[in-house]
Amino acid sequence: MAFVYQDYEWVMPDNNTKELERAELHRVIWAIANDLRGSVDGWDFKQYILGMLFYRYISENITTYINDGERDAGILTFNYSLISEIEAEQARQDIVRTKGFFIPPSELFENVLRRAKIDDNLNETLETIFRNIEASARGTESEANLKGLFDDIDVNSKKLGNTVTRRNEKLLKLMNGIADMDLGDYKDNTIDAFGDAYEFLMGMYASAAGKSGGEYYTPQEVSELLTRLTIVNKSEVNKVYDPACGSGSLLLKFAKILGKDNIRQGFFGQEINITTYNLCRINMFLHDIDFDKFNITLGDTLIDPLNFDDKPFEAIVSNPPYSIKWDGANNPLLINDSRFSPAGILAPKSKADLAFILHSISWLAENGVAAIVCFPGILYRGGAEQKIRKYLIENNYVDCVIRLPDNLFFGTSVTTCVLILKKSKKDKYLLFIDASHEFVKLKNHNKLTPRNIGTILTTYENRDTIHYFSKLVSCSEIAKHDYNISVNNYIEREENREAIDISALNLKIQKINARGVILRNEIAEIIAKIDRY
Repeated sequence: MAFVYQDYEWVMPDNNTKELERAELHRVIWAIANDLRGSVDGWDFKQYILGMLFYRYISENITTYINDGERDAGILTFNYSLISEIEAEQARQDIVRTKGFFIPPSELFENVLRRAKIDDNLNETLETIFRNIEASARGTESEANLKGLFDDIDVNSKKLGNTVTRRNEKLLKLMNGIADMDLGDYKDNTIDAFGDAYEFLMGMYASAAGKSGGEYYTPQEVSELLTRLTIVNKSEVNKVYDPACGSGSLLLKFAKILGKDNIRQGFFGQEINITTYNLCRINMFLHDIDFDKFNITLGDTLIDPLNFDDKPFEAIVSNPPYSIKWDGANNPLLINDSRFSPAGILAPKSKADLAFILHSISWLAENGVAAIVCFPGILYRGGAEQKIRKYLIENNYVDCVIRLPDNLFFGTSVTTCVLILKKSKKDKYLLFIDASHEFVKLKNHNKLTPRNIGTILTTYENRDTIHYFSKLVSCSEIAKHDYNISVNNYIEREENREAIDISALNLKIQKINARGVILRNEIAEIIAKIDRY
């Protein structure tokens, strides 16, 4: 039984508890989105669904935290949602110190929903609560992580309805839909229900929105590949970083694969788009990452990097925007920037791709690995980009280049590649992998399967040379090719083999057989003459 939201598709799995929970969650989300779309564009409405999901999450998170504390102290019947505002206020300071925010009982999601049907000013109630949640962190260590999180949830927008009554009807419908999600206790779920709901919504809307959605979202299987490439033979890392973090899916894949406690010092990233920046911070909370374990900053990474005090990073993953414009040579300060100056030249003003690469290698720890999705042009273009590649190759920073299948990302069918960087390589060779055929085809895009990912990882770990798939090439050989590191330059594609003319081949075989008969007859005559003597 398959469910489809435009070109985003998922299938009801076999009887597996975890997958059944996930499929049911996805079914309910789709139903909510399908029911609520109409007056509000799908990609815009994402803000409301995710925002309300976040509101429910932090309400349940703080309630569970307080209840567990009281029950551990012996008060088995304690329920934070039922106590008075005066009692709750006594714990405000301690709760903010621990959780990073405070919500009084009357403003919890469940209590607001209980009154919502008779609240003629539901929109104003929600707006006040959202402001209060952000204000609760003001002047504390968590202020930067909470500030502006609800800015994109405009409960007074005419997109929700032309009148207050219409808007409140839509908001009530939204709250009921979010309340109906069987998310359970986030600590007890066999799946990461809140985080999984977020990722599913992002994937669904990215698919529906095309390019605008794809700008905010890296498919989960691509995130998994990048993560696993950076943690080969590691069970933990000090901290992870994404210089163009989008909604944070790449960073949070580490928490799923290694466990959040095995990212010892946390998650770091910078994002230039304020909407996506807010989504990323919401995503951190929905994946139960404490406010003191992440630092997501807002700004232009290339011009004004804001995680400077957090570097270096043992793992860097990124899918930065392809071939965007940047200041480059127009900014005289950049050529002296410690991230770019060692290369002796800046990336072209019209193509910032290699500026992200230089930034990443500069902030990478000596024992670290960076895996970055790139536009293929940076592998072979001349000019400044060739000189930067020369710098990277001569300093032995490039470990592997992987050509990915095309049509993996929402909003673009372009072929991409992954550049793997290291500072402490054991040899002076590059591994090239042509994984362009490692995919399964879905309705409107291609997808990496666990088997595809496993094939790529095994080849990378073993540094194997496999005909038509991978090849280990010395840095000196690459220098002879003018530092061109395009995969096609070193691995022959199987379909490029010379076509075989079957008719000509059969004729050649017939001639060989006929010649064989003649030779055998001649040999027989020679043997007969020898016997007579």
